[in-house]
Amino acid sequence: MAMKDYSDEFKADAVALYESTPGATYKSIAADLGINRATLREWVLRDRECRGVTGASAKPAGGHRAAVPSADPDERVRQLEARVAELEASERKLATERDILRKAAKYFRRDELVISRFQFVDDHRDTYEVKRLCQILDMNRSSYYKWLAGAEARAARQRQDQILAEEIREVHDESGGAYGSPRVTAELREKGRRVNEKRVARVMRTYSITGIRLRRRVRTTVPDPASSQVADLFGRDFTAPEPGRKYMGDITYLPLAGGKFLYLATVLDCFSRKVVGWSIADHMRTGLVTDALRMAAPTRGNLHGSVFHSDHGAQYGSRAYADLCDQLGVTRSMGSVGTSADNAACESFHASLKRETLQGAHDYGDAGTCRRTVFAWLTRYNTRRRHSANDHLSPDTYERRHHTAKITLAA
Repeated sequence: MAMKDYSDEFKADAVALYESTPGATYKSIAADLGINRATLREWVLRDRECRGVTGASAKPAGGHRAAVPSADPDERVRQLEARVAELEASERKLATERDILRKAAKYFRRDELVISRFQFVDDHRDTYEVKRLCQILDMNRSSYYKWLAGAEARAARQRQDQILAEEIREVHDESGGAYGSPRVTAELREKGRRVNEKRVARVMRTYSITGIRLRRRVRTTVPDPASSQVADLFGRDFTAPEPGRKYMGDITYLPLAGGKFLYLATVLDCFSRKVVGWSIADHMRTGLVTDALRMAAPTRGNLHGSVFHSDHGAQYGSRAYADLCDQLGVTRSMGSVGTSADNAACESFHASLKRETLQGAHDYGDAGTCRRTVFAWLTRYNTRRRHSANDHLSPDTYERRHHTAKITLAA
């Protein structure tokens, strides 16, 4: 900025304003006057030198310049008028600051975000000087003008985010309100939409598009002290090189109205997490888990040579269940007693099922509604629901891709 030629009157008024303002600093007064801090300091020191006043005694503790009473009445009147003018100017300055901060309060009610301060300055620039607004709100004018220059680009991004939000809502609704940002991103990419998962997560937060949170679970694993010891053949490795090698299962409760329950037993393939067998009943007897395993056999053709992993629930440790495994050629595996991590993948599956079917409700209502709801989810899970362990493909699609790759390699 070009240097200005300041008049002697301006310089004298600037010095008088500094000397008469309680607690004033060169920086604050210079900012008010629109001059350089060093320039103001030079004027003040020169004035003090002319008056023979040292720096220590120039500004008394009270902040007022020690006025030397004049014997001339007219001169005394002039001094008093000057002092009144200084006080009025100081009062106007403080009143302006109070007015600005009072109006700014509503912008910062939730969060004193930088963007809120920029918006406040923009909304009040016709009433107050931008320089003054930025000073009171402790922000750089250059930052404000940079923000102002990007208004068009921000508006364009907001329009794009609104369009993306509608696409996200469509995918989210199709999933029954269950998908979070990773699965939504995978679905959008399959539809040809090039989008980053972080952006999807940000837009979902902005537009309050969320999944369903898990409720507290009820303990269903009751170990049988009389059951024979079965080794842990999984070692918390819930993966498999191909379908039909390793299975895992568990029991979970399905809450009904009136405090009643149905119970679900499942059989999952570790390769694709596909549900190959399940059973729903109003009891937790051994028949619940044997029915689920019997369903899995024809689904896969046979289970011979496979390993089935479970917890130490009494149903899985029963003689009837062991006999069925021997009949089907299945080797049993069990995790440690009381350690849910040894069957974590199955626990996670049941948590997802209840989170996405209950959707925050306390129960399924009656038994018929519960069966239909869970059945619909289990079938859709295999055919359409994207799974993070399958590169965000559904279990059926993931297995088809594996078989196609095997045929290609064999050829």
